[in-house]
Amino acid sequence: MPQHVRRIRRKRRVKSAGARHLLLTPVRVAICTAALLLGFGVGLGLLTYGPQAYWSWRESRLLKGASAMLARDDFDGATRAARDVLKLHYNSLPAFYVLAEASEKQNRPETVAWRAQIARLEPGNLDSQLNLASAALRFGRLDTARQTLESVPPAQRDRAAYHVVAGWLARAQGNDAEVEEHFAAAVEREPANDLYQFNLAVLRIRSSAPEKSDEARKVLERLRQVPAYRAGSLRALLSDAVQRNDIERADTLAQDLQMSQQVTFSDYLLCLEFYRKLNQQKFSALLEKVKPVAARNPLDLAMLMDWLNKNGLGSEVLKWMEKLPAEITTNPPPAISVADAFAEAKNWSRLKRWTRSGVWGDAEYLRLAYQAYSSKQSRQSSDAEYSALWRSAERAASDRTDREINLARLASKWNLPAEAEQLWQRVSKNAPTRREALDALFRIYRANNDLPSLYRTAQRLHESSPNEPGAAANYARLALLVDQNPAEGHRVAKETYERAPDDVNAAMTYAFSLYGLGRTAEGIEIMKKLPPEGVHDPHAAVYAAILLLDENQVAAAQEYINAARNGPIFPEEKKMLEEAIAKTTASQTTPTPSPSPSP
Repeated sequence: MPQHVRRIRRKRRVKSAGARHLLLTPVRVAICTAALLLGFGVGLGLLTYGPQAYWSWRESRLLKGASAMLARDDFDGATRAARDVLKLHYNSLPAFYVLAEASEKQNRPETVAWRAQIARLEPGNLDSQLNLASAALRFGRLDTARQTLESVPPAQRDRAAYHVVAGWLARAQGNDAEVEEHFAAAVEREPANDLYQFNLAVLRIRSSAPEKSDEARKVLERLRQVPAYRAGSLRALLSDAVQRNDIERADTLAQDLQMSQQVTFSDYLLCLEFYRKLNQQKFSALLEKVKPVAARNPLDLAMLMDWLNKNGLGSEVLKWMEKLPAEITTNPPPAISVADAFAEAKNWSRLKRWTRSGVWGDAEYLRLAYQAYSSKQSRQSSDAEYSALWRSAERAASDRTDREINLARLASKWNLPAEAEQLWQRVSKNAPTRREALDALFRIYRANNDLPSLYRTAQRLHESSPNEPGAAANYARLALLVDQNPAEGHRVAKETYERAPDDVNAAMTYAFSLYGLGRTAEGIEIMKKLPPEGVHDPHAAVYAAILLLDENQVAAAQEYINAARNGPIFPEEKKMLEEAIAKTTASQTTPTPSPSPSP
C-alpha cells in the first residue's frame, strides 16, 4: 500500500513539473502574440496579394503566349490570348497592341477600334495617334482620321510622319493642293527618305509648274534604279511621257516596265494605252500577247475586257468571248464585262438574253440592273417591267455599300438621274464613299440647276473636306446666291481667301462677298492680284464683270462680259450678269433731270 502511494506521489510530482512548464510568463505571452500576429499577417497577405500575384503571373504568361503566336502569324490564337488578358486587365496596353497588330495584318476593320484604345491610353504619344489616323484612313473612317489629326497638339505637327498621314487624308478628301503641301513638308523634314520623295514626285510630275514637274522627273529617274521603287517610278514616268506626247521616251519606258520583275497586269494595260496612241501594229501585238495571260485569271480577264470597253473596243470583247470557254465568260466578273460590251454596242436584245438567266452570285444585283437597262432601252418592254427589275436590283444591293456604289455608278453612266440620285444619297451616308457620292450629287443638281439642293450638297462637301479651297469657295458662293445663310457665306468666303489667296475660285468668291457687303472697290483690288488667264475663265469673268459694272467701269468690264458670254456659264450666273448689264445700261440712258428754275 505505501509503495502504491509513493507511485502516486511520483506521478503527481511529474505532473506538477509539466504544469510549471506551461505557466504563461510575460515573455511567452509576447512570443505567442507575435507569432499569432505574424501568422495572421501572412494569411492576410496571402488572401490580399496572392490572387493579384497569381493574376499578374497569368497575365504575363498570356501576353508572352500572344506575342509568340503573333510572331508566327497565328493571328486567331494571338487574338484569343489577348482577349483573355483584357478579362483580367481591361486596360492592358500590351494586349491592345497585340489585338491591333493581329487585326491589321488580317485587314479587319476592328483595327480602328483597337488603335483607338491605344491612343486613349497614350494621349501624348504621337505615334499612337498617327497609327489610329492611318488605320482609320485604311478602312475609310475619314471622320475618325480627321478628328484624330486635329487632336494632335500644334507642337507635334511638325514631324514628317504627321505630314504624311495628313497628306493621305487630304487625298482621300480630294484636296490635291493640301496633299502636295503636306508631302512637300515631309520631304523638307526628312529629305533622305525615299518613300517621301517618291510620293511627292508622283504627285508633282503632273504639275503645270515646269520647275516642279522637271524636279519630279529627276527624282523618279533616280528612284527607278532602286528596286523597291522601280516599277512605281516607271509607271509615273510612262504616264507623264504619254501625256506630253514624248513618243520615243514613252516607248523606251513601256519596254522597261514590261521587263520589270514587279510588272503587274495593270501595267500591261498602261502599255496598251500608250501603244494604242503610238503604233497600231505594236498595240495589236501586245494585245494578242496579253490575251492568253488574262484568260488564266477571271479577274485579269474582266480587267482587260473593261479596258477594251472603256476605250471603245467593245466589239473586240464580243468577238473574243466567242473563243473563250462558256464556263469562264458566263460567270462574274467576266460575265459583267460582256454585259457591258453588249450595252456599249446598244445590242439590247443580246443583252437581255445574256442577263435573262444564270446565277451571278454576289453580282446578282448587276445582272438584274443590266436586264432592267436592256428592258428600258428596248421598245418591246413596258415601263412596269423596267421598274420591277430595277427595284429588284436595288433590293439585291441594299445594305451593302460596295454594291450600292456600283449600282449608282451604272445609273449615272446610263443617264438615269432619278435612280442615281436616290442611290448616291444612300451611299453618301458612309464616310469611305461620301466624297464620290457628294461629287456625283453635285453634278446631278448642277445639271438640273437645282440651287437649293446644290447648296446643301456644297455644304456637305465643305464639311467633309473643310480645308479644301475649291469646296469651301463653292459653298460660300452658293450660300450668297441662294440667300439662305449669307452671313455664313461671307464668313467662309473670307476664311477661304485668307487660307488660299492665290486660288482664283477662292479670291473671286471673296471679291463677290465684298460686293455683296457694299465694298466693291476692295473686291476689285483682290481681283487685280490674280493672273489674267484665271480671271478670264468664263465663271470668274461673270463676277469680274459684275464688280466692274458696279463701279461704273463699263469699258474695263467689257472684256470680261465677252469672256463670260463666249464660254459655258451657269444659269444663275447668266441671270446676274444680264441684270448687272441692264442696270448699268439703264443708269447711262436715263436722262438727268434739269434743275427747276428759281421762282
